[in-house]
Amino acid sequence: MSKIGKYSAWIAGGLALFGALLMLRAPGRVRGLDVDGFSRLPVLEGGRLKPLDSVARNALLAIRGQQEFRWQDHTVLPGEWILDVLFRPQVADQQPIFVINDPDVLGMMGIRQSKERYFSFQQIVPYIDAVQRESQAAQAIEAKQRTRFQGAVLNLFERLYLYHRLKNTMQLEQSPGLAVEVAAPGAPGAAQRQASLAELAYFRAIPPLPGQKAEAWTSSGEALRAAAMGAANAGLEPMARIATAWSVQDAPSFNRGVKDLQIVTFGAWPEAQTQVDHETTFNRAQPFYVGMVIYVLAMLTVFASWLWKPAVLRPAAFGFLCAGAIVQTAGLVSRIVLQGRPPVTNLYSSAVFVGWGAVLLGIVLERMYRNGFGTAVASASGFASLLVAHHLTGDGDTMEMMRAVLDSNFWLATHVTTITIGYSGTFLAGAIAIAWTLRKQFAPRIDPETSRSLSGMVYGIVAFSLFFSFVGTVLGGIWADQSWGRFWGWDPKENGALLIVLWNAIILHARWGGFARERGVMTMAIFGNVITSLSWFGVNMLGVGLHSYGFMDKAFWALSGFIAVQFLFMALAMAPRQFWKRKASRDGADRATPARA
Repeated sequence: MSKIGKYSAWIAGGLALFGALLMLRAPGRVRGLDVDGFSRLPVLEGGRLKPLDSVARNALLAIRGQQEFRWQDHTVLPGEWILDVLFRPQVADQQPIFVINDPDVLGMMGIRQSKERYFSFQQIVPYIDAVQRESQAAQAIEAKQRTRFQGAVLNLFERLYLYHRLKNTMQLEQSPGLAVEVAAPGAPGAAQRQASLAELAYFRAIPPLPGQKAEAWTSSGEALRAAAMGAANAGLEPMARIATAWSVQDAPSFNRGVKDLQIVTFGAWPEAQTQVDHETTFNRAQPFYVGMVIYVLAMLTVFASWLWKPAVLRPAAFGFLCAGAIVQTAGLVSRIVLQGRPPVTNLYSSAVFVGWGAVLLGIVLERMYRNGFGTAVASASGFASLLVAHHLTGDGDTMEMMRAVLDSNFWLATHVTTITIGYSGTFLAGAIAIAWTLRKQFAPRIDPETSRSLSGMVYGIVAFSLFFSFVGTVLGGIWADQSWGRFWGWDPKENGALLIVLWNAIILHARWGGFARERGVMTMAIFGNVITSLSWFGVNMLGVGLHSYGFMDKAFWALSGFIAVQFLFMALAMAPRQFWKRKASRDGADRATPARA
């Protein structure tokens, strides 16, 4: 092996990690204004303390589906956008942040369908009454019975209402402004404006007084109401200066206001600074997005290694895979520290954890077999799971407060983590079986030794999955007995977990008894993907049972498409090798043979 081949894994992994570290660079000031300092201010939203950066990112993700956007030849970052929404709504209203791609919604608004799918609030204003009317009609219909148009118009209205609340969080849109309200909290009409502010506020940005509990964070409306009664909050005055300075883009005054508000906030709540700095760094690093990119590099590199210079590219692909695993692990650990919870608390975190488990198992397989297939299936699994997680972030905060039924760190760390490891293994076995199928049908020649390696991988991973899925299911029964007074109730989620256990056991027994050989085992492993996806996501779409606290209906077609693709792979696995070439050859021979009289 050449020297570069010997060190290519370290070089590739090091370059990937260096690129990930570049994401941690603090953004420069926007026109001289310390937007980053403002974004690091803590606020109370969704039941937990978080930086304004998180509020801005989650809101922009919910409204636009992205955490930044291009406007007037520059990239608008979350901090700048939230400042415009709060203190320069006349500017924010012109920014194209609303995604509208449903043809019926566009038709209702009199807009012809085109490549343009992003619209500003100003463009939507003339049609808000129609959107509200149609959304009220849709709300009266059960979610599972709504048409595509009803779901789309209701989604648009919810995003418009979120935007409306954000604009009226710190100061009412048509009011004299926060500075005027702070100067005269008892002026005529102020009480009504304060009540509206308190009702509409999306988050609470005014810190509590020293000695008060974290729940004592208040909205600007509540703080103004207290000031009118003689209990002024020291955070109001610097926030008012920030509002005025941003509206006129006065950088020195804005920066002084941010600094003064930081002194007030962190002076009373010094522990909040560590929390928000950590979360802001996590947001900026975007470890799961960076992990997706690195996994794609690993996939492309290992594919190239099968065509050219395997001694150099295969170790490099493994280096990329390890770097992606390190970045994803750092992201998982950060989420655990920020939440004070085990790694799996909702559908989003389960997708991240399933992919992470599959990647670690793939790393072990690659170290054992060293043929590139462990790297290929692990990087593909990691990328796919993080892509699924990305599409589960559209509702906003992925670190929301726990539902009461799940509020148990012990059972989250045992039952949920254990059974999710079982998901990881079952999906990885299915991914290896898909790789075996594609190789069987499309590779120009088959190496028997590699086929035996892939078969051994699937067998080992299925046995691993059976153990963890069985233990996780039993632990879930114990948790159910403690929570609901019964160990087993044939709930849809319980049935799904049992099906995973039974199917993995059936695969192993079919192999041991000689009922299924290599091709049969691979086909059955692919079907394991179907069973696991139904247990993981399908149950949440039913909306019934004690485990349906994650109800969702928007992924129905995605899940259906995934299952259809798995059945296609199963058909390919069962078909003779390169049957499509044989058919083409027979058809060509038939055309070349003269017809007999």
